[in-house]
Amino acid sequence: MCGIIGVISKNDEKKLATITVQCLERLEYRGYDSVGVASMEGNELEVRKAKGRIDEVVKRLNILSMTGRVFLGHTRWATHGEPNDINAHPHTDCTNSIAVVHNGTIKNFRELREDLESLGHKFKSETDTEVIPHLVEEFKKRGMDSFSAFKSAINSIQGSYAVLAIIKGENKIYFAKKDNPLIIGLGDKMNFISSDIPSFLPYTNKVLILIDGDVGYITPDEIYIENEGKKVNVLDRIKIITWDASAASKEGYAHYMLKEIHESPRAVDDTISGLISDIEDVKNAIKILEESKRIIVIAAGTSYHAGLYFSLLLQREGFNVIPVIASEYYNIKTNQEDSILAISQSGETYDVMIALKEFKANGSKIISLTNVIDSAIARQSDVKLYTRAGPEIGVAATKTFTSQIAALQFLYSLIKGDDYTYLNKAKDVIRRSLDFEGEAKLIGEELSAKSNAYYLGRGLSLPFAMEGALKIKEITYLHAEAYAAGESKHGPIALVEKDFPVVFINLGELVGELQNNVQEMKARKAKTYAISVNEKLNTDKEILLTVEDERLSPFAVTPIIQLIAYYSAVKRGNDPDKPRNLAKTVTVG
Repeated sequence: MCGIIGVISKNDEKKLATITVQCLERLEYRGYDSVGVASMEGNELEVRKAKGRIDEVVKRLNILSMTGRVFLGHTRWATHGEPNDINAHPHTDCTNSIAVVHNGTIKNFRELREDLESLGHKFKSETDTEVIPHLVEEFKKRGMDSFSAFKSAINSIQGSYAVLAIIKGENKIYFAKKDNPLIIGLGDKMNFISSDIPSFLPYTNKVLILIDGDVGYITPDEIYIENEGKKVNVLDRIKIITWDASAASKEGYAHYMLKEIHESPRAVDDTISGLISDIEDVKNAIKILEESKRIIVIAAGTSYHAGLYFSLLLQREGFNVIPVIASEYYNIKTNQEDSILAISQSGETYDVMIALKEFKANGSKIISLTNVIDSAIARQSDVKLYTRAGPEIGVAATKTFTSQIAALQFLYSLIKGDDYTYLNKAKDVIRRSLDFEGEAKLIGEELSAKSNAYYLGRGLSLPFAMEGALKIKEITYLHAEAYAAGESKHGPIALVEKDFPVVFINLGELVGELQNNVQEMKARKAKTYAISVNEKLNTDKEILLTVEDERLSPFAVTPIIQLIAYYSAVKRGNDPDKPRNLAKTVTVG
């Protein structure tokens, strides 16, 4: 996920660089590993960009001294190519006459790049985005006008995108949108186009929200949009925003956690697309895993639950897999015949880093899965794999956990020799699950009045029961414990009495055994809940989700366990974005 902004003014606006930087600062939550700005005045196009956060890059490159009537800005969260000065946006064509900023993932960029290089185009970066200015350049060479060339470039790319482009000598910002947000702000002799409304909200509250398939351009006093080749009546789409900037930064959601749960479909889709783009790295990882005598999966917190799920999948295939809580790494002695899979959202988790150093010193091969390109853990690894969930502001991991599950299931499918394309439907499964938000809210609000709860599961459901209990503890401050459902009668059931809440997680396997466990709890007058896939457990309250392919069951269950915890925390008056005693990245021992 990245933030993009375009600003275009009719007047000789001396402060346009300042306005662009202020817009970028309000987009920094979308990415903060590099920053870039392009400005154009007449026939002069200038780009300044570098790795780093906005304040330091703006100062170092003196961006506020840039002049012009047309500006593009970009704040990056790296998905293709490490964060550095070259890979920072905007990207340009061979003659530096076309500048482009982009948010999204271009699935076919390797093929396009090879084609363009065969035609003599010279690339400067490792990014997928750079194919766009070269495509526009190529189509213009073939005699197309600028708008036709831009549309042809957009028609050539596959994937998700919000794209802005400027062309030397033209007082326009071209745009296109598919699966990533893009909003036009209509000001007084000055128009904006951005990833998010809050970026330009101090300057105008009159907006036009673009929809998938929209392509067009803005000038200081004109908005032109086409969709499926037909001109759009823009007056029908203009709205007045009444939010304040603070509320708008969450796009209307009450908390970042809720917003990020709802971003899970896109995060999962971008993760799968990214792994397909990095398929050679994935193959290298699989080769290491398959050739190892033991696979050690190491992680902490929510990431450990994703790793446990992956471990169970591989154990069922006969692999010798040992899931290890990172802070307990000293209980295992590794050697050169072992491989390590380290999972960390931030890529900076202290306990994982310490364990990796020990295992690496023992000669073990290291594979990492993180959400941050070129993170500290990635740099320690022999093979680096990434989720593409984008920045996650809420402390409780939501879309990053779902993306880890997607990435690990992608890896597992290839190891098993399955066709991984079933994962293309994961985003749809998540969206259908989110339709049950109201039912999840009711359960969450009931749990908020309790002091304790059990989360029970069997087989592949157990890691999700553990994640459900962790989420409750993290943000609700209720005591919740997860157990293997069959183990509950060996001690934990002693605590169960009338109305004691027990939440069952049912991915659709071992249903008969789980139904027996439900009856055991009901016999003690527990209040039973279930999140079930395809077959009911007949608890007191149950959310029944359906999937055509049971391999996608985790994507149905995960949003519900997150929503239950979220609404339970809100009902108790807690701020789910900032739980007490917790930080997003644990970098101390």
